[in-house]
Amino acid sequence: MAGKMSRKTWLIVAIVIIAVGAIVGIALSCNSSSPSDFTLPIITWNETSLSAFEGTPVVLNFWSISCYWCRQQLPYLENVAQESEGEIEVISINMVDNAANIQEFFGDYEPTMIIALDKNGEAFADYCLAYNNTRSAVPFMLFVDSEGIVQYVKIGAFASEAELWDTLNSVF
Repeated sequence: MAGKMSRKTWLIVAIVIIAVGAIVGIALSCNSSSPSDFTLPIITWNETSLSAFEGTPVVLNFWSISCYWCRQQLPYLENVAQESEGEIEVISINMVDNAANIQEFFGDYEPTMIIALDKNGEAFADYCLAYNNTRSAVPFMLFVDSEGIVQYVKIGAFASEAELWDTLNSVF
């Protein structure tokens, strides 16, 4: 019977429509203005903002515990935070997990890098629209110079700590 869709075809069409609606909803939830300053709670229960580091280069790293590649490169970022001794600030922003899970993840270890919590995903949404075409890809890093200007964007993990240092040296 030409012109009639089978039940299976209707189901596929319905799934596609729902998926497209979800994608459009996510895209519309990203604020279309350019990224601005943010204030986020950090694991030590204080807050931080990007403007607090004016005059210092900053690496913003968006991550989650469930992301294998995010976890894989956290030690690289921690080493940068330790070895740069404040000359480069590393802010790892978790936009999925709650504070208790993040604290459990790190256990007794107290990172040198700042571990921030983007509870409602606003900072991620703001930056993803401007710099992350895939919108939900993590890890997602921004290399912000001492004047607050994004100089480099990295979507995906660094293969090694040496690759991260090479990028830092060429960007900053």
